[in-house]
Amino acid sequence: MTTEATPLHDPRHRDLAADLGDEYEHEPVPPHARKSLASIAAVWFGFPMNLGNAVFGGVIVYNLGLINGLIAILLGNLVLFGYVGALSYIAGTTGRNFSLQSLITFGTTGRLIAVGFLSTVVIGWFSFQIGLTGTTMEDALGWMPIVGAALAAVLFTGLTTVGIRALSWLGMIATPLFVVLGGIALYYGATGNGLSFNDVVSYEGTGTALTFGAAVGIVIAGFADSGTMTGDFTRWSTSGKSAVVATFTAFPVSNFVAYALGGLVVAVGGSSDPANNGGGFLGLLTGHSAILTIIAVFFVFANLGSVGTHCLYNGAVGWSGITKTTMRPVAVILGILGAAVALTGVWSHFVDWLNLLGIFVPPIGAIMIIDQLVLRRSASAITKLRASAFTAWIIGAGVATLSHYFVPGSVDAIVGIVVASVVFWSYEKFLVPNATTTSKPAPEAVAV
Repeated sequence: MTTEATPLHDPRHRDLAADLGDEYEHEPVPPHARKSLASIAAVWFGFPMNLGNAVFGGVIVYNLGLINGLIAILLGNLVLFGYVGALSYIAGTTGRNFSLQSLITFGTTGRLIAVGFLSTVVIGWFSFQIGLTGTTMEDALGWMPIVGAALAAVLFTGLTTVGIRALSWLGMIATPLFVVLGGIALYYGATGNGLSFNDVVSYEGTGTALTFGAAVGIVIAGFADSGTMTGDFTRWSTSGKSAVVATFTAFPVSNFVAYALGGLVVAVGGSSDPANNGGGFLGLLTGHSAILTIIAVFFVFANLGSVGTHCLYNGAVGWSGITKTTMRPVAVILGILGAAVALTGVWSHFVDWLNLLGIFVPPIGAIMIIDQLVLRRSASAITKLRASAFTAWIIGAGVATLSHYFVPGSVDAIVGIVVASVVFWSYEKFLVPNATTTSKPAPEAVAV
């Protein structure tokens, strides 16, 4: 099925789009527009290496101890690599974004539900990053939260409209800054505590709020949404293999480093409130010199901006597919809406709710993997609504929800992935005997 994207009739819009480059919202990225491995890797490895993940890493280590905490973090990342890597392979092979992948698996009407759901969820994360910027600048420099948040909203939205290139640039800037400043913060955090190497390694943690399974689940849930939408990034890869390699730089490499650094901040005694602030280390960088403070301020905007722009890009590409328009004006509209939510302060209540999405989101990606990588469904077999896909999604999410409440210590995301995969495969194999398949994830032209 092919329909035309709504044109922007104003010539100034066309000139701007030409200058910034086509984002291929409604069709697979053609071979001539694909980008280098280094460029796509920068998009992905710059995303997880952020202050928020350092906070969560510290919380995990505070509750499990350093060694057990690091093992939980590594296991969560390996699951993410398998999950996101498979979706990335499909995207790199076909050039399709998440919206186009959903069109094949969920159908023309079903796609609206799956894409609308996730594209809205990531705007919640965008709002969270704006609000977090405001409160971080308040804690570090005494700014009014609304000032830092408003500035972040403008910067993050403006950068997103540049497109995939801006995400790559931010990754190249934010990642080395995180590593260097994280190391400096770790030094300041450890100074004066008199801890030996053995003391740090043997840190057992004193929290009791998390089980090992819950910690693994936190790591997976942190990227359940944008990880499922990885096609928005890795469709630009030159091949499926290149897309998988780019994903590997994020999971486990970059994401593990971010979590582990936060865990080490707690283990060396560098966090004043590890139960709530985890391994957040920005406070360790201020008050030493004016230069370091200035660098720390730049780091906040670059680091949280990397996360915010990625989330807004996911949302804008998704909603442009639904509304049949282009990414950039949608990004501006969503940026304004996300900023309005952030400035109300509602964002501070999002974290627990968004983390529960680790229950509801992973079944979506699992179904697409089975459909397009295992059963190898053809893009020419698009239907209006796939009953098999929605049945598997509902059952997978339902069993994961039961697991969350009645099986303490279970990893809800893995439960949802496994159950949804089994249900979908069984439905397609035994209840849809005439399902159309093809020999590989075919790069047929799919435009919407």
